[in-house]
Amino acid sequence: MQNQMENKDFSLHSPRRSPWRDDVGRLDTDWIERVRELIAHDGAAELREMMAPLLEADVGDVLEALNSANRLALIKMLGDEFDYSSLTEVDEVVRVELIDQLPNSEVARGVSNIENDDAVFILEDIEETDRDAILALVPEFDRLSLRRSLDFPEDSAGRRMQCEFIAVPPFWTVGQAIDYMRGEEGLPEEFYQLYVIDPDYSLLGTISLDRILRATRPTVISDIMDDQVIDVAATEDQEDAARIFERFDLVELGVVDESNRLVGVLTIDDMVDVIHEEAEEDIRLLAGIGDEEVSDGVWEAVRSRTPWLVVNLATAVLASMVIARFDVSLQKMVALAVLMPIVASMGGNAGTQAMTVTVRAISTQDLDQFNIRRLIMRETLVGLANGVIFAVITGLLTAIWFANILLGVVIGVAMVVNMLAAGIAGILIPLGLNRFGADPAVASSAFVTTVTDVVGFFVFLGLAVRWFGLS
Repeated sequence: MQNQMENKDFSLHSPRRSPWRDDVGRLDTDWIERVRELIAHDGAAELREMMAPLLEADVGDVLEALNSANRLALIKMLGDEFDYSSLTEVDEVVRVELIDQLPNSEVARGVSNIENDDAVFILEDIEETDRDAILALVPEFDRLSLRRSLDFPEDSAGRRMQCEFIAVPPFWTVGQAIDYMRGEEGLPEEFYQLYVIDPDYSLLGTISLDRILRATRPTVISDIMDDQVIDVAATEDQEDAARIFERFDLVELGVVDESNRLVGVLTIDDMVDVIHEEAEEDIRLLAGIGDEEVSDGVWEAVRSRTPWLVVNLATAVLASMVIARFDVSLQKMVALAVLMPIVASMGGNAGTQAMTVTVRAISTQDLDQFNIRRLIMRETLVGLANGVIFAVITGLLTAIWFANILLGVVIGVAMVVNMLAAGIAGILIPLGLNRFGADPAVASSAFVTTVTDVVGFFVFLGLAVRWFGLS
């Protein structure tokens, strides 16, 4: 096996796919195994050659595929060739563990050579004392820039912004701007537009690169700039900033401080990450697993999930108390115990559907005074319609199964009531929690489940007791 791997060509020779990926885009197991062998046998030269073509995301995948010791060894063997931007592509647990293991001087060197927003992303998860020690070793200009970004609230636009941008005065000509971009050192490597500012650094407008290139050199900047300024406050939540990108189809956006001075820019690549993170966070919260990462250990996962499992236990006890009130009836008619899970399950699923739609609409700010009543009415009617449809289906099946038409009617009525309650609860509970300042993504699920279980059991068993004379 080892000889086969040593003879395998891992160079970039195939135009169709990279040698470190298989046909479906996963990391090639042989390639990763070769990396492990080179780490074990100190094959630094070949390892650097294999890792050189990889992009940041590829390096992040490689780091996550290795164990803790091999990750650290890989970074040390790559030395100056390791791009610290790759650490933005790994789970927080992996990133923090690596930073803790590396010398402060090495981390300081690494974050000094990457873009400001990537450096902030890496440093913000580190303990404050360690972060201060690392920043003390960073060159002064970079240190001031990083500290300024880190002073903004967590998950704000200021934390995500790049401090490198191109700003020009309105009285310059296109020729002056082009000469400046060609001759000035220290400008950002990639940019999509220029920012027009006054002497106080207030944002007056923007100019896209295509407009610059199409204008003649004598043209004055103020004559061709877009003065319909769209910017975002540095303290604004990153999710709101991402929503501005989505609404106006932007690729770059200026960030201003409390004095309305331009202090940085946001770019579309960072906003794509924000949109992904926020959507993933909502999904995790709906499931009650908090900020759990794939790389977390057993204890971290248990600690993340336990609180809401406790809440679910409490709500389950409440539903059980409803059932306990009908224990005699259940003993007399076993069919009720057989059918109860159907009522609860259908109501729970219907409530979850309505809740998911509502929580997502709240998250994306799609709900306003103009459509909230329409959505409430829609979910109520959807719950009623589904209740009628599944009442007919379950009622017929129950009547045939137990040869009891009245029992089919009982479960049909219970189905209509419970699914109607599920639709109403699925939208009103998230809206109510949001109004009172609670995160509807976190708390809604437990309350909606409680409503559907309690209503379903109470209506189904209550009707059965009354209609069948059970007591």
